[in-house]
Amino acid sequence: MVRITQQRAKCIGCNACVEAAHHRWRISRKDGKCTLVGAVEKKGFFTILLGDDEYDDNIIAAKHCPVNIIRVEKV
Repeated sequence: MVRITQQRAKCIGCNACVEAAHHRWRISRKDGKCTLVGAVEKKGFFTILLGDDEYDDNIIAAKHCPVNIIRVEKV
């Protein structure tokens, strides 16, 4: 299992995560920030548990995030 966590309030909408893992990230039309598709929000953090097959793409997304608000970890 893989846990992805995003601190969305600090997102600048650069689109790096969308380019790395387009099936898991989208740009919001409302505010221009990146949205972690399928995530649940709790106290400003958006989190989702996924299968190991999404690990590699999302590690690239996290590494390319210029504001360092994406965490990807194996659980």
